[in-house]
Amino acid sequence: MDIIATATNGASGVVSGRLPEEDCRRNFCEMHSPLEPNAARVEAERCYFCFDAPCIEACPTEIDIPGFIRMMSNHNPVGAAGLIFQENIMGGTCARACPVETLCEHACVRNQPDDRPVSIGLLQRYAVDQAMDQPASFFTRGAPSGKSVAVVGAGPAGLACAHRLAVLGHSVCIYEHRPKSGGLNEYGLAAYKMLDNFAQKEAQFITSIGGIEIEHGKRFGRDFDLRDLHRRHDAVFLSMGLGLTRTLGIPGEEAVGVEDAVDFISTLRQADQLSSLALGKRIVVIGGGMTAIDIAVQARLLGAEEVTIVYRGGPQKMKASIEEQEFAKIRGVIIRFWGQPICVQHEDGRVTGIEFSSTDRTLQADRADNFTIEADTVFRAIGQMPRLPDDDAGSFTLQDGRFVVDKERRTSQVGVWAGGDCIADGEDLTVSAVQDGKLAAISIDQYLSKSKAGES
Repeated sequence: MDIIATATNGASGVVSGRLPEEDCRRNFCEMHSPLEPNAARVEAERCYFCFDAPCIEACPTEIDIPGFIRMMSNHNPVGAAGLIFQENIMGGTCARACPVETLCEHACVRNQPDDRPVSIGLLQRYAVDQAMDQPASFFTRGAPSGKSVAVVGAGPAGLACAHRLAVLGHSVCIYEHRPKSGGLNEYGLAAYKMLDNFAQKEAQFITSIGGIEIEHGKRFGRDFDLRDLHRRHDAVFLSMGLGLTRTLGIPGEEAVGVEDAVDFISTLRQADQLSSLALGKRIVVIGGGMTAIDIAVQARLLGAEEVTIVYRGGPQKMKASIEEQEFAKIRGVIIRFWGQPICVQHEDGRVTGIEFSSTDRTLQADRADNFTIEADTVFRAIGQMPRLPDDDAGSFTLQDGRFVVDKERRTSQVGVWAGGDCIADGEDLTVSAVQDGKLAAISIDQYLSKSKAGES
């Protein structure tokens, strides 16, 4: 991905059109080029097809990775996709956005100093893309059970849960507050990871099984509450994600130019013209996760001249992998470690810079060494918090505002399950959210089967 440089128009501050539209589009090309047919076959043949494959254990959804790769080596990518979908109905998104370098590919037995792991993510993408382009049916809806399940949120966890419930014969109604389905796949992932409207194509593929109704524009706590859901449905799955961005809690944070990274990424993902987005010349991103990397890289791709990520710890403590950090650096993003924001500097109410204190104890003697970075935009990428209605919060066991669940994703309230980013100890990954939805659906099915047996 070669980045086209910022147009030399002398513009400073927050302006739109830092790059022409055609340059923006060229910058937002594929993060990783998809495999061609022959390359996919050659890569598949590199797999050792391990009997007790460590890559399976490393996959949160437990896909039979050697099994699907063997099918691909036998010229059967559609069959391979079927094996993937059995465990992960969102295999397409996960193949594009999953941090395979820290999961399945990291565990690959070929991942040695003198070798490289099998490109599992690219092989999975090839198989799924081949399958979604064909009319083959991988699932059929089960015989109607007469039971109805409410799913709050049409993100990865909600869609995965709804699909498995439909396979098991239950009717599902998903309540989604946004105009499109997909959750963070549609609104939160970096645009260069999810091109060609893929999140919507995948959502349509998932709901094509039938038995799944989606009501958009319906927010939990505003348009309905838990009592309403219990009245209308036999079980509830909560997967509303995280709706509130954490604040820095420092002086000057209210200044114009301090923005939430998630909100900007959402706007970017829905923009018809990338060049129309107003963007700063010097940008500072606070945070160390994937959102920080995503917003920083995309700011560079849109034409920002200087983009700096500041993280309070060292490189090994960042949630973003070392590979993702290097990806950002190659695209011109500066990453500074051991910095804690202490004050946003501003003039006439607009950001001019941000001051940090050093958190590196090895560099501190009798005083903290402060440093300042000039900026016209500061993006917060320090995590989010759940948006749970006060009337319902007291009926659940919560940890830091998130639902505490058991291994079957049951909450402390009977008849209510939860999954995705809104649960405690969640990994904030699409692949983990899919697993939450799948496990919850299996547990809900067992619960409904018992209740049905009791009725009879």
